[in-house]
Amino acid sequence: MSFNFCPNCGTKYQSHAKPFASQKCAQCGRTSYHNSKPCAGALIVKDKRVLLVLRAVKPFKGRWDIPGGFLEAGEHPLTGMLREMNEETGLDVRVIELLGVYMDHYDLDGDEIFTLNHYFVVEPIGGALRAADDVNAYQWFPLDALPDDNTIAFEHAKVVLRDLRGWRRIESDA
Repeated sequence: MSFNFCPNCGTKYQSHAKPFASQKCAQCGRTSYHNSKPCAGALIVKDKRVLLVLRAVKPFKGRWDIPGGFLEAGEHPLTGMLREMNEETGLDVRVIELLGVYMDHYDLDGDEIFTLNHYFVVEPIGGALRAADDVNAYQWFPLDALPDDNTIAFEHAKVVLRDLRGWRRIESDA
């Protein structure tokens, strides 16, 4: 989606044929980009199970999700993931490794959002498990009995969970 006004000087942008192309202001010369929003989350694993949360908010309200969220300005993905785990689950976690970085996009009330998602494999080391205000419930799922794809919130989360199953096979074979 194109921006309507320059965030630097407020000049109205000319209409743009490519909705996500960068836009340069004719008045002040500033270029505005439609960057992906950085996110971080964690696959909390314990006893060959992973903790998923049931979303209480849009988008995908009522579907299973991997705990995580948007990074704050200037926040490192690892720091953001640790913050999100505490906020969404009440758990303190120890990082095992970075599983990967995944792209996604979705529609939120008419705005198309692009995300760059960093996922860590972690294990719980403390805290008390609880559902946060944007989580209706949580559940531990065996890695060989995850929810159906049509009950998973985001497209990239389906890929992340498949990658986690592969990671666990590699780990158990070592």
